[in-house]
Amino acid sequence: MTLAATPTGVTARVPGKINLQLVVGPLREDGYHELATVFHAVGLYDHVIVTPSDDWSVRVGGRHADRVPQDGSNLALRAARLLAEESGGQQPVSITIDKQIPVAAGMAGGSADAAGALVACDALWGLGLSRDELAVLAARLGSDVPFLLHGGTAIGSGRGEQLAPVLARGRLHWVLWISRHGGLSTPEVYAECDRLREAAGHTPPDPEPTGELLTALRTMESTAVGAALHNDLQEAAMSLDPTLATVVQAGLDLDVEGAVVSGSGPTVAFLVGSSDAAIDLTVGLAARGPEGDIVRVDGPVPGAQVVGSFTPSAPGPTTSTSGSTDGSTS
Repeated sequence: MTLAATPTGVTARVPGKINLQLVVGPLREDGYHELATVFHAVGLYDHVIVTPSDDWSVRVGGRHADRVPQDGSNLALRAARLLAEESGGQQPVSITIDKQIPVAAGMAGGSADAAGALVACDALWGLGLSRDELAVLAARLGSDVPFLLHGGTAIGSGRGEQLAPVLARGRLHWVLWISRHGGLSTPEVYAECDRLREAAGHTPPDPEPTGELLTALRTMESTAVGAALHNDLQEAAMSLDPTLATVVQAGLDLDVEGAVVSGSGPTVAFLVGSSDAAIDLTVGLAARGPEGDIVRVDGPVPGAQVVGSFTPSAPGPTTSTSGSTDGSTS
């Protein structure tokens, strides 16, 4: 789409992510773990709207708004202020977030909002920065933020912020089970992973994704992709929240292609072979429990995108949904 030359407001749409594989290596001196992960952007979206203002502010609405800070700690607001500072000083903005990606659920919802704010503010201020240039700032905000700028499917290394695209053609159909009873603390899940490894006397090697997954992604053959799904944090997440084991088993009993806890959880991603199978699984999971939100999505999808701008002569946003898949919730 073509933006107005001087927009007075910009809307960005940004997806959530799941981890097809998450391999956790040794603890580094900086307190982070060395990671190798395969990120996969899926069609469950937040919208981030930025408008010029006299003061910096953020407000949040939507399904998961109650768990998002609306002060200076908000990651989207931090992203906007960082971009303003690094680009020589810009007029403050008011940020409005429509929050549909769950919070503390292993889907990088806060990182998604930061990526959306970077893209929206870049357009509002007419900076014309490339995604790679924005990604340098994104890495300062969080390990997952650079991926949400790009989207698609990518290998993440280091803390997850170093990206390499994955050759992946086609679509995958997912059903997400999302807890209604709060998320898991990422630091606590990593600490539990370390505790379980120490108890087992296991010292992890340097991490890398498996060749089986990368080969399967070239054709997006769902059975092969499903067999290669893996998360080193899954045992730790289940230790902290035993409900997840019940959820995973419920999906496996319904003949899914694969199941994995995303990131540090507690979202569980089930891979199925078709959109019809996704509908059947949605019904089956709802009938079996445990209680949770069940969402059908496709992936991969693009990262943060400007989907609307508005000016005094055109006060309503003009939106574009090309190449997107909106999540459907049971």
